[in-house]
Amino acid sequence: MLKGKQSWVFQNRPMIISTGVSGGPFEANGNLAADFDILHDDLWMGKESYEKAHRLLLEEALQTALQKENLQKDKVEFLIAGDLINQITPTSFAAKTMEIPYFGIFGACSTSMEGLALASFMVNYQGANYILTGASSHNAAVEKQFRYPTEYGGQKPPTAQWTVTGAGVALVTSNNGDKTKPIMTSATIGKVMDMGLSDPFNMGGAMAPAAVDTITAHFKDLGVSPDDYDLIVTGDLGRIGRDTAYELLQKNGITFDKSKFQDCGLLIYKDGQPVQSGGSGAGCSATVLYGHLINEMKKGKWKKILVVATGALLSPLTFQQNESIPCIAHAVAIEMNS
Repeated sequence: MLKGKQSWVFQNRPMIISTGVSGGPFEANGNLAADFDILHDDLWMGKESYEKAHRLLLEEALQTALQKENLQKDKVEFLIAGDLINQITPTSFAAKTMEIPYFGIFGACSTSMEGLALASFMVNYQGANYILTGASSHNAAVEKQFRYPTEYGGQKPPTAQWTVTGAGVALVTSNNGDKTKPIMTSATIGKVMDMGLSDPFNMGGAMAPAAVDTITAHFKDLGVSPDDYDLIVTGDLGRIGRDTAYELLQKNGITFDKSKFQDCGLLIYKDGQPVQSGGSGAGCSATVLYGHLINEMKKGKWKKILVVATGALLSPLTFQQNESIPCIAHAVAIEMNS
């Protein structure tokens, strides 16, 4: 099961049998709107706070994934999820609504693949029959915690990214042989890296080395190369981070066509939307993977992809104390069942 120093191989090939994806108004105007199950036309979503709207997004995504399979929540053994808000409270409150045994995790924007790797590990070893896993974020809630409330109208530099308002979840179970469903074949767990960058408006540049380290470890541990994948997609490096990561990979001797190297933060929004360097947030890779990427795999566009979700592990406290930004990336290999 353990391969190399930091990778797992899932011999039983756990399966994603359904997904649920919800989003906000900016995502409704974005490039991948058709891949969302639920879209809201305002950030409040009928709630009295942005944090409560954030909670609603995750509840909707979880319930959608269950409804697609006509599965009752009491059939699910575990929920593994997280977000960016203090003590992952929106996720924990959603877990209270769902009444499912709960693992709350925090990997910042890498949370989606951290959860999928853990869910796959547990199902692979018959630790559960059904697991729900996912991640979420809300632009207005996250921005006021880590940067400035959007009401301030503060100008952002070109390196900044736009926090996705959305939630994406997967329902993971054992492989039942269904050729129309994607499966997980391996995962590589990343190490925390800190290159000394401290600018919260340049997350992509800070996270790029962590993404490269995890991708390099994945290839080394498993004895594979970029040729084994139709697509390698990072979580939310954005334009600056993606370019930096691609350059670093080439310096590491990992060369492949740049068109095969995509980023969720660049896929989710249209070119005309004012998102500076691209999308970000724990809901970024979760919504793009569990919506767009899996839909495209089912259509036959890609057979096998490597999803590398990146996370900046800072907090308001560390930023106020002038600490640099530690970062991490987790990778999961996903392919259509065969």
